[in-house]
Amino acid sequence: MKITSNVFLVGGSSQSAPSDAAIYLIKDGDDAALVDAGTGEGTARVIANINKAGANPHSVRYLFLTHCHYDHTGGAAALRKQTGCRIVAHELDAEYLEAGDSRVTAASWYGAWMEPLAIDVKVAQEEQQFFVGSLEVTFRHAPGHSPGSAILWLTSDGKRVLFGQDVHGPLNDVLRSVRKDYVRSLEFMISLEADILCEGHFGVIVGKDKVRDFIESFL
Repeated sequence: MKITSNVFLVGGSSQSAPSDAAIYLIKDGDDAALVDAGTGEGTARVIANINKAGANPHSVRYLFLTHCHYDHTGGAAALRKQTGCRIVAHELDAEYLEAGDSRVTAASWYGAWMEPLAIDVKVAQEEQQFFVGSLEVTFRHAPGHSPGSAILWLTSDGKRVLFGQDVHGPLNDVLRSVRKDYVRSLEFMISLEADILCEGHFGVIVGKDKVRDFIESFL
């Protein structure tokens, strides 16, 4: 599914595997990146969809993980093996991924185990910039749903595209959720005035008013 000339939906419950959260492809020229990895059950379909979007899987430079939960990270190791990408995550969630913590990553909710996952780039600061071709991608800490939850944004076709994968939560003590942090993160997302929201489970929301209304509904 083409979202802009640079952004594509290449995985999710109807694109790769029923248990997968959404997986997005960012591409510019011969450079590409992925946002999240699904559970790993549909990795072959993700690779096929990357090709259909006009990108070479080996051009994927980064795999950005928005948070540690299994429906977003279970397929990360397989995607790194097939593309050669570097996995990026905030350091506070990298801790649970590298430890293979099946409880905090919610792998146990899917009847699975989280295998220890080495993170290549651990983001420690509040905000860090990356480049995919000529596109500047901002990776920002947005805790609440998990300690190291993050959002990303870029400008494509003159529109601000926000990757706010689990805007909807949920909040759960087992997941180390913190309500006050979640509220602050939602308020920050609203302040970005994004034209397009790429969410992890509710699909793609288009239009500034619709994006704002969607995020505000969880406040």
